Amino acid sequence: MEELEESKISKFQWFLVIFIPLIFAVTVALIVLTVAGVNVAEKAKDMSAKIPFITSDKKDEDRGNEARNDEKVSIKLEKLETEIVNKQKEIDKLEGIIDTRDKSIEKAEAEKQQLQMEMNQLKESQTGKDKAFKDIIRTYETMAPKKSAPIITEMNDQDALGILSSMKAATLAKVLENMSTADAARLTKKLAEQSTQEER
Repeated sequence: MEELEESKISKFQWFLVIFIPLIFAVTVALIVLTVAGVNVAEKAKDMSAKIPFITSDKKDEDRGNEARNDEKVSIKLEKLETEIVNKQKEIDKLEGIIDTRDKSIEKAEAEKQQLQMEMNQLKESQTGKDKAFKDIIRTYETMAPKKSAPIITEMNDQDALGILSSMKAATLAKVLENMSTADAARLTKKLAEQSTQEER
């Protein structure tokens, strides 16, 4: 029994004698290599890559990782391409809206210019008519009342009233004196009605 115990102790002692110095030597070697500037972790990777069964497992794992990464990248690319297509559609739609608005603005501007031109023409025409009408009034005012009265009574009432209402009061009185009583009464009544409507 004692021999058995002695052999166990001696094996344990041998283990301690070999294992402790080995650990010490490895620790000292790591410290020396680190101080010397050697990347111990990188060296350990390189050495483990040279071991055949570890290397093949690592290569399989790397291939699997690469395949997964490629799949992720392709999915991301598809998503990005879809987003690009959608954004392009939005841009096209907005450009269409802008083109439509631009055309509407151009059309409205053209219509505005056309209306402005027509308005200017009407103003010029009205100015010309006003000038011609004033010239006619001046002509009738300079005519002798004996000559102008018969001409005015031959006109339609609207034209006659236009001329008579634009004459000076003194000239109007002389022209009405030279008309027949019926014509003078009729035109005077209409002049009074016209001035009443204008005052309203």
